[in-house]
This record gives sequence, C-alpha cells and structure tokens, in this order.
Amino acid sequence: MLDGLLMGLDNLFEPMHLLILFAATLIGFLGGALPGISGTMLVIILLPISYGLDSISALILLTTIYASSVFSGMISAILFRTPGTPEAVATVLDGYPMAQKGKAGQALGIGIFSSVTGGIVGALFLIFLTPVLAAFALRFSSPEYFALAVLGLTVVVSLSGGDLIKGFIGVAFGLFIATFGMDPLTGTERFTFGTLELIGGIDLIPVLIGLFAISEILRKSKEDHTIKQKVVKVKTKIFDSKIITQIRGTIARSSLLGVIIGILPGVGATTAAMLSYSEATRWSKRPKEFGTGIPEGIAAPESANNAAAMGAMVPLLSLGIPGSATTAVILGAFVMHGLQPGPMLMVKSPDVVYTIFISLFMVNILILIFAKPFIRVFSNIIKVPYYALGPAIVVFCIIGTYAVRNSVFDIWIMLLFGVIGYYLDKYKFPLAAIILGVVLGPIAEVEYRRGLLMANGEFSIFFTRPISATLLALAVLALVIPLWNGYRKTRANKRMNTNENH
Repeated sequence: MLDGLLMGLDNLFEPMHLLILFAATLIGFLGGALPGISGTMLVIILLPISYGLDSISALILLTTIYASSVFSGMISAILFRTPGTPEAVATVLDGYPMAQKGKAGQALGIGIFSSVTGGIVGALFLIFLTPVLAAFALRFSSPEYFALAVLGLTVVVSLSGGDLIKGFIGVAFGLFIATFGMDPLTGTERFTFGTLELIGGIDLIPVLIGLFAISEILRKSKEDHTIKQKVVKVKTKIFDSKIITQIRGTIARSSLLGVIIGILPGVGATTAAMLSYSEATRWSKRPKEFGTGIPEGIAAPESANNAAAMGAMVPLLSLGIPGSATTAVILGAFVMHGLQPGPMLMVKSPDVVYTIFISLFMVNILILIFAKPFIRVFSNIIKVPYYALGPAIVVFCIIGTYAVRNSVFDIWIMLLFGVIGYYLDKYKFPLAAIILGVVLGPIAEVEYRRGLLMANGEFSIFFTRPISATLLALAVLALVIPLWNGYRKTRANKRMNTNENH
C-alpha cells in the first residue's frame, strides 16, 4: 500500500495532473455554490471532454469536481438560504440563521473546517478500506460477478424514493437500452432496425447527458434561480479554537456516520447530512437551540456529507457498485476509458486507483486553501442569471456528445433522452435507476452467460458457489425487506384507521 500511495503521489505531482486537480477544484466550487448547477451536472457535462484525456487525468478531473462541489454547496446555503447542492440542505437550518445574526463569517469558517475534516476522514477510510474489499473480491469468477451485478441493481431500492415499481421500471428500461447493438458473445445484431448507427449500440454518454443534464436544464428553466438577498462582504475565520473545542465531538461522530452511510450503495451524502443533523440534535445537551444558528448545526451535516462523498467511492472502486448517483456517472467514465471498477482494478491499474486516492485526499487540502478567496469573489459570480447559464450548458452538452464518436446521431439520442428524462423526472421516476441498468446490465448479461458455459448450462452454479449464493441472497433481502416493511406499515395504518372509526 505504501508503494502504491507513493506511486499515486508521484503521478499526481506531474504538472498536467496537478493543473487538472487545481482547475477541477475551482470548477467544483462553482458548480456547488451556484444554485441551479450541481456537481453531478458538472461531472456529466465534462464527461465527454474527459474522453480526450488519459484515464488518470480524466478521473482526477471528475472525482475532484465531485468532492469539491459537495463542499461548496454550503456557501450559498449559509449566505442566501439557497443550498447550491442537495447535500447542503441540512446546512441551511442553522447556517442561514447564524448569518442573519451577523455571524456569516463564523458560519462559513465552521462549514469549511467541518467539511475538510470530514473529507479527510472519509479519504483515509477510502484508502485503507478499498484494498481490503478488493482483495476479498479477487476470489470472484463469472458467477460471483453476475451475483455482484444483480446486487448492484438492487440499489434501485434506495434510489427509487420509496416507489419500487417505478424503480424496477427504470432499471428494466436501462437494461433494455443496454441490449441495443451487437451481442457481446456471438456478434449477432440486436434491435438495430437496419440502422448503421445502432450497430455499435446506444452510447452511454448521450444517455447520461440527456437524462441528467438536458432534463435538468428543461426543469430549471421554469424556476427562478436569482438570489434575492444582497450579497454581504464577510470575513471568514476558519480556525477558532473555542468553536473547534465546542464542535470536535460532533465532527468526529458525524464524519464516522457519514463514511458508513456513504459506503452503503445508493444512500448518498444528502441522507448522511440529514441523519447526522438529527443525531447531533439527539446527542446535544441543548437540542432546542438547533435551528436557531448554533455551530453544531453546521458542523454535523457538513462533516457528514463530505465524508459520505468519499465513502461512496469505496464500493465503486472495490466492487464496481456505485454508492450514489454521481458515482454511477463516474462508473460510466471508468467504462468509457476501458477500465472496469471492481476487484481487478487494484491489480490491473493500481496507478489509477492510488492516484485517485491521493487526489481525493489532496482536494480537501485545496478546499482549505482556496475557500476563503473563492467566497470573496463569489459575490460577482452569483449575479450571472440562469437564462444565460442554461443555454451555455446546452452548447457544452452538444459539443461534448458529438466529440466522443463524431456522431450527429448521438446528439439526437441525447436530446431524445433529455425529453424522456424531463417527463420521467416530472413523474418522480428515479433517473439513476436507468443508469444502473445501462451500466450494470451488460456485465450481468455477459457474466451470466459465461457462468452457464462454465457449468454446461447448469443454473445451479450460481447457488452452489458460496460467494455468489451469499451475494444473491443479499440481493433478495435488499428487495424483500423494504417490501415487507412497507406491507407492515400499510397494515398498521389500516388497523389504526379501523380503531379510530370504532
């Protein structure tokens, strides 16, 4: 591990990689702090651009943007009561009231310190936990990989927002999209309809950009993203020994909770922030003061969401299962560059993995350095209206989509999925579930068929091998337990209504 970390450090300090790290940190700041743009959207917009870079440069770019945008969402949350990212929703509860009291600088300082601490804790867990999980997963063969892909698809339970039927429809739609083109084992054409462009299948990039970026632009074009409040000049103080002593217990507990929640596939940093805020209230000696502008109310969600962002990378790198919607997009970036996240990634491309480790650790140091200067210039950036940003984003999406395969057909696919994504999102269909189907579907299909070939067509191979049987059992439990809990809740509500009527 020490050799790997030194190799990653050496890679990162190459001039080009270092430049990308700095640029990606600042881009992530912008994406997170500006309402109407998120880290996920920036990752998707820059995904086609990353195709022209080598794999290490591309993944430094995308993972750094993800990490820094999770931090910067708290800036507009504290100053304007407008969270720049979903992960900063809980920060509004105490951050904005503190700013209203004239303590905006103190609130931002607490947010910066908590975010950096949580991010570093998460990065350390990422560095030490990923190789352990990957080493265990090296025992995998085709049946185990199939079972792992099935387990990954059950993340739909978490991504479906409580509506499993819509989640299943989303995954099924994604799986269907993945079948277009050439059969991966026999070379037979499937669903090409005699169209030359479809022989290579529907590319992941236009689907991703359409579903997430274009649909989001269509949705946000109907909203008002202008900041009503006047931007106030604030003096940010990060290292306040009295405040740090007061919040250190909250930061430690929330960082650990954030890592654990981040590792759970599909849960995400927003959930980590909300849960850590509620736990901070539970553990506090003054719970009634939460929501009035106290330091613990900022420290808890900010340390948790940044730790969770790092934790979400653990299942992605070690098992190939995305821990959040953004890491599902990053999974697509790995595939685009000919890399398959999972246990063999540590063996085949240790330089990529360890460079990502070091860059995710270093981005937290850069947040500490750049946060204060960025906040000073943010007052000018925030004046840019969304009606100017939206069309610029669309242009970047079109250029990026075309650049991957020099295909106008891909642009039409992107626009088509943009419209589909807009209406699916309108009716609360989980778009991330579709991406899971598109990315994990081919893996599940190929490994399932290879597994059957290994066993001469005997389906029992998936249940007689201990690891694959365990993974499939976990997949079944991941689906059955929420269904059972929902059934029990429905019965309890009916019983309560019956008692009230009597």
